[in-house]
Amino acid sequence: MQSKAGPGKRSRAIARRTRRSSLKARIPAPEIAVTFRHVEPTEAIHAYAVRKLSHLARFLKRPCLIHLILTVDKYRHRGEVTAKSGYLAVSAQEETKDLYSVIDLLADKVERQLKNHRGKTTAKKLRAPSAGELMSNEQIASEPDSTRI
Repeated sequence: MQSKAGPGKRSRAIARRTRRSSLKARIPAPEIAVTFRHVEPTEAIHAYAVRKLSHLARFLKRPCLIHLILTVDKYRHRGEVTAKSGYLAVSAQEETKDLYSVIDLLADKVERQLKNHRGKTTAKKLRAPSAGELMSNEQIASEPDSTRI
């Protein structure tokens, strides 16, 4: 018995899947710099920060540089992150009682900002022409007809 999808549909689906994976592979891994202030730098925190913040590259089309600053003052654990990609710079600050939760909250904040930015840029590209633009286009189209007389 033959499946519902013909060989053409199946081959197009496979081609689409390979094209998507190649596009994902083209996005370079972000450069992540972690700075520790008033705290002993541990490999576990560094690896956790790199793992959490490396996911931000999928929202960007250009290579990016992410700088994370972790500070400890008595019981206040603070973090600042700055992500720069081309002309875009996104930053966030957070303060809690645990460095791991600071990293989680910072990653969520920056991800939210990047999603918002991406939504704005795609909305700009897809917007319909305004009434003023439509009126000016009609006037431009009607002007050459009046000059011929």
